[in-house]
Amino acid sequence: MDPILTAFGLVFDPSVMLVILGAAVFGMFVGAMPGLTATMATALLVPVTFFMDPVPALGAIVTATAMAIFAGDIPAAMLRMPGTPASAAYADESYLMARKGQLDLNLGVNVVFSALGGIVGVFFLVLCAPSLAEMALNFSSFEYFWLACLGLTCAVFIGTGDPLKGFVSLLLGLAIVCIGIDPAAGVPRFTFGNVDLMSGVNFIAVMIGAFAVSELLRGAVDLHRQGHVIVPQVGNVFRGVGGVMRRYWLNFIRGSLMGTLIGALPGAGADIAAWVSYAMAKRFSRTPEKFGTGHVEGVVEAGASNNSAVAGAWIPALVFGIPGDSITAIVIGVLYMKGMNPGPTVFTENPQFIYAVFIIFILANIIMVPLGWAAIKSMKQVLRIPRTILLPLILLFCIVGAFAMTNSNYGIVLMLIFGVLGWFMEENGVPVAPMILGLVLGEMLEQNFMTSMIKSDGLWLAFFERPIAGALGALTLLIWLLMLGRGALTALRRPAQA
Repeated sequence: MDPILTAFGLVFDPSVMLVILGAAVFGMFVGAMPGLTATMATALLVPVTFFMDPVPALGAIVTATAMAIFAGDIPAAMLRMPGTPASAAYADESYLMARKGQLDLNLGVNVVFSALGGIVGVFFLVLCAPSLAEMALNFSSFEYFWLACLGLTCAVFIGTGDPLKGFVSLLLGLAIVCIGIDPAAGVPRFTFGNVDLMSGVNFIAVMIGAFAVSELLRGAVDLHRQGHVIVPQVGNVFRGVGGVMRRYWLNFIRGSLMGTLIGALPGAGADIAAWVSYAMAKRFSRTPEKFGTGHVEGVVEAGASNNSAVAGAWIPALVFGIPGDSITAIVIGVLYMKGMNPGPTVFTENPQFIYAVFIIFILANIIMVPLGWAAIKSMKQVLRIPRTILLPLILLFCIVGAFAMTNSNYGIVLMLIFGVLGWFMEENGVPVAPMILGLVLGEMLEQNFMTSMIKSDGLWLAFFERPIAGALGALTLLIWLLMLGRGALTALRRPAQA
């Protein structure tokens, strides 16, 4: 009990609380700017943490990360421009809700379920860290390959309209991932002698282009029809959230659990958790036809999932020193810098610091609600600016975000190319979301496939020999067979109905 009391004293020190508040505002701003990711917010804080004690240093990172993941939902709903990759999975759904006059409800659901999902993630971080981390350690390249395959299956559920167009979009995303250095042979592929392409196609720049720039192009085309963005009257963003919780409490629990589990898998993170949870929400929904029309159900599940994944990613980082995502990779560096070597011994040698991290996680998710409310109110006023001024300003932020990802004009060129491509795709009914999903999971799929083939000497049965890999493989193949069967039955019924 003494370490817990010591942790409370360390956290509720006035100077530490001031650092947490400053980091919260900083994280909220970075997350709300398209392209300025939660990882970037964490990286920018690292030089500042050099001059801090362990508790305020870790508190600043924890708070900024939690705020940035939520804040990405705000421009996604208002402008169809996800502030962070973790918001991309349900950006279209949020934007369509806003177009239907449900912007207040959408943002209220985002902030409340993000905070509650984060608290659930912390709860599992406190109680189940060693056991969940041990489970994550059992995942080899075989398990990650099947996990990536299972994730790619989500494209069937997130794509609206024609499934064939969704599949084409997914294949396009997987093809783009092939640009760069071959992970097995180490030779350039599809670079055409261009040095920039050897580093691959930057996912963040593509996401900014496909979502943000394509929407700017659409807005520019319609500029003569509408001089201002129509914004609903600033109201109570929390009105109706209770009803949503009563109706979709199961989605919230499922999303929070799924986010924690996926977050605990090294290399997965909040981005993949959001995509998988949104697809699960549609798959098990009683009204799947409402998805893609501005339906709150998927927003509830995916919003809770990506925030619970933030805490889940700390499980392997603290227990075994293995980063759960890019943010905790930075955190591990900070832990070493502060003399807190991550691993089982950190719970015995510095328990007060670990308990302090848990308390800060809970505190960050609690203050997310009032700060998120203030950010929503502020951003709503931005939308009242005339479009002739607002669109160029947004484009400027997009250019800054794309440039920051590559530190060169290469990111800006990528952003513009995929902005035009995204606009062209959507004008022809081809969804952008499956392409983004292919970009998110393509590298993970290829690397783990090649690693597994090398380890198994090319034996395909090796993908089913390990218990977890076999179960995941069987589940993935079963889902594929069910989808093929359903498609065949639909095709057979059409001539009969005609």
